[in-house]
Amino acid sequence: MEHSIRTQPPGPRRRPPTRAAAAAVPGPGRAPGAAGAPSGAVPASRLRPVAGPSGAPRPTGPRLRLRLPLRGRGDEQLYGRRRTGRPTRLTAVGTGVAAVLATLAVAGVDRLLFDGLGWLFGLGYLVVCFQLAVRVRYADLLAAPISGPIAFAVALLLLEPVNSPGVTAQVVSLATGLALRAGWLFSGTGLAALIVLARFVAQRRIHRTR
Repeated sequence: MEHSIRTQPPGPRRRPPTRAAAAAVPGPGRAPGAAGAPSGAVPASRLRPVAGPSGAPRPTGPRLRLRLPLRGRGDEQLYGRRRTGRPTRLTAVGTGVAAVLATLAVAGVDRLLFDGLGWLFGLGYLVVCFQLAVRVRYADLLAAPISGPIAFAVALLLLEPVNSPGVTAQVVSLATGLALRAGWLFSGTGLAALIVLARFVAQRRIHRTR
């Protein structure tokens, strides 16, 4: 009888693969880099950067920040130079004081040059009324057309020449001066009133559009 003898190749004998080794071997439908990873893990190649609000990925480089000047109260910057674009706004008290001082200054110059209150005083009063109406703040718009006539009367009372002393003579001189210069008085007061009315209407329209 001839016995068939199976020959084995020389070397160590192979052992059957265990469960851990079988799980490490990539099978069909499994990525080579996902061997040994848990079932819920996501491959590193499939991770994407989180997009921003516009859908674009966030930049990884250094960011450039623009430092803009901040504005504080009173039309001043918190840092940097003072802004000179907008005029300084006057309050009600500031409008009255500015009207009296400016009108007295113009009346004084007119009396020194021409020995009386004439056309220079009238033109100066128009300029003063215009500046008051432009520079008064929105909350005190009525102060501009009211302060002008008061400053006009104060200038006539202090600088108008009086022929005879006494309170009655001063009152008569004041009434005469107001009557003779009524054109300048109404022109300046009307100009201030028109500018204040235009500013009020414009501001109301701005508030309505907002």
